[in-house]
Amino acid sequence: MVIGAAEDQVKQPTLVAAKAKLELMRMAGFRAVRVTSVWAPGLREPTPDERVALSNLATAAQLTGMRVLVTVTNFGSRTTPLTDTEQDDFAAYAAAIARDYPSFRDIIVGNEPNLNRFWMPQFDGNGASAAPAAYLSLLAKAYDAVKAVSPAVTVIGGALSPRGSDRPGGVRPTHSPAGFIRAMGASYRASGRDRPVMDALAIHVYQDTSSTPPSFVHPKSTTIAVADYDKLVSLLAEAFDGTPQPGSSLPIVYGEFGVESAIPPAKAPLYTGREPTTTKPVDEATQGAYYREAMALAFCQPNVRAFLVFHAIDESDLDRWQSGVYYPDETPKSSLPAVAQAARDVRGGVIARCPGLALTPRAKVSFPRGQALRSLPLRVVLTCDIDCNYRLRLEKLPRGSTTLAVSGRAHAETPTVVALPPRRLARGPYRFTLRLTAPVNTGPPASLRSAPFALP
Repeated sequence: MVIGAAEDQVKQPTLVAAKAKLELMRMAGFRAVRVTSVWAPGLREPTPDERVALSNLATAAQLTGMRVLVTVTNFGSRTTPLTDTEQDDFAAYAAAIARDYPSFRDIIVGNEPNLNRFWMPQFDGNGASAAPAAYLSLLAKAYDAVKAVSPAVTVIGGALSPRGSDRPGGVRPTHSPAGFIRAMGASYRASGRDRPVMDALAIHVYQDTSSTPPSFVHPKSTTIAVADYDKLVSLLAEAFDGTPQPGSSLPIVYGEFGVESAIPPAKAPLYTGREPTTTKPVDEATQGAYYREAMALAFCQPNVRAFLVFHAIDESDLDRWQSGVYYPDETPKSSLPAVAQAARDVRGGVIARCPGLALTPRAKVSFPRGQALRSLPLRVVLTCDIDCNYRLRLEKLPRGSTTLAVSGRAHAETPTVVALPPRRLARGPYRFTLRLTAPVNTGPPASLRSAPFALP
């Protein structure tokens, strides 16, 4: 599971500025960033200014090792792509990003189409559901256009809000994620389409307020937050299982999750406006703890592939989101170390013990050869993809008896030099063997061995 942030501030007019923003994100433990690229009626490709920002981001991401997810969306409900021409143009715009920026391998189609803020109409004049079918049409066209550019690009659908009313006559007509997914499934089945419309589903899994812990579940409502994973998978199964579109096995992207923290007096001049009374921000220690708890829950949910914090850097308008780990002046909050550690523990596979999860480390190993075999102590360089316990042995051939051995732990993605005890060895044939196990959620061990070699 990749940990990242939804942060449009990384789109900058210069490469230097874009790289600086991404380096801030890496310091917070993030290894992915989601940005938006706004389509408008009549556009079939990004504007020149947007191209500059995307090009800088693409280069900066390659320099810093960051994965980029791009949300292609209309700005608001007034530009909802409803006609065939508008949807064709939108699909061409998404395909142009996939074509012109081949390092961007994840395209998210739309943003919260179950809310009237971003998609209208939600219901037709008779009160019947309208948005899910219209959005499904857009998603299918975007899927086909992007896949025509590169089948390797992941097309992510949904990007759903966690809440909605399902009341067509209400002041704010919206769909709950549950109602939207069911209606999408019904429209898909009725369409007779013989191929998928998405490779993954994105959903924004905010809790009811920032003071509500991530572990709070919603068994009696249609809300879907982090702890409502089982409900989400059941809905996807109901909607799509038995069709060409995967349902219960569909990868899931938690595209937004934010916990707002209270602003300390010393930083108050950086902000403007007034905090909504519904936000209920928490102290920074609680913010860090809640982000860790949410990541740990998601880590144990088998279909979840990505978890994105919204944002990395606070917005300065208090009416918006102060959910970052940096203040607007880019100084770190006290929650940053906890978030960075949680993200590292996800990469290490040790953030939580998960029922049924059995991990086996994979590793790159450099065994000594040539002149390196003449120097004591003998050293092996090991890089595991997750945290790993290792046992390195030097075996005397042909029997394979242990001559020297050493055990220890290596951190994920970190080259570790493993040195055997510096003892003089008898001449003859030897080989190295290495046994690796995951320290948490332990699965079958990995075993590696060197080619036989002779010590003179």
